[in-house]
Amino acid sequence: MSGQKTLRFATPDLLARAAADQLAAIVHSTDGTCHVALSGGSTPKRLFQLLAQRGRDFLPWDRVELWWSDERCVPPDHPDSNYGMANQYLITPLGLDHSRVHRMEGERDPEHAARDYEALMIDRLGTPPELDLDFLGMGPDGHCASLHPGSPGLYETERWVIANHVDSPLTGGKAVRLTLTPPALNEAKHTRFLVAGADKAATLAKVLHGPRGMFPSQLVQGGEIVWLVDDAAASELGAKS
Repeated sequence: MSGQKTLRFATPDLLARAAADQLAAIVHSTDGTCHVALSGGSTPKRLFQLLAQRGRDFLPWDRVELWWSDERCVPPDHPDSNYGMANQYLITPLGLDHSRVHRMEGERDPEHAARDYEALMIDRLGTPPELDLDFLGMGPDGHCASLHPGSPGLYETERWVIANHVDSPLTGGKAVRLTLTPPALNEAKHTRFLVAGADKAATLAKVLHGPRGMFPSQLVQGGEIVWLVDDAAASELGAKS
């Protein structure tokens, strides 16, 4: 896709290191508080572990507020919770201030939880709610956040956060997920897609170089967008530039 940059790395670990460095650069370039949305998955997990290893001094964490692009409808201590993973590998190891951590409350009624998270984002970020940085992944089906192919959330134009009803093999069939909407994702100043693994290769090539409108991740078009991909995921993109 034009206007978007792709960076390739030999391994997922090198990808995570680059993501950490880009996070640091954006935080340091942001005046005041830097609002960062996290996502779930194995690649963000590597990023969280690396940030924890680098310690509190790597970033001015007292100027960072954490948000989430999506969440499963489970309690925060559930193994499938996106917040739970970040809490285990990033928030608790670094002793981050929980008043700066804004999780989606997946254990509550999804519709009410989505409305309340939307209200919180508007209160903290304004209207429209503008994140400084949004970390996103991409599934083998081209989904991002919890905007899965064929789900109603793809067509949302007014809300910032919704309870999206999805039906996908990746969710084990019908499920409800809390997610930022396309309008919310497009308000982010910076977006970093973290994509690793050979199972993403065919879809990634279509997302970046195929017709528009085929995959949910193609809906993200606002702000500065950089795709950080490992060689396995990039194997169908052609030769390195």
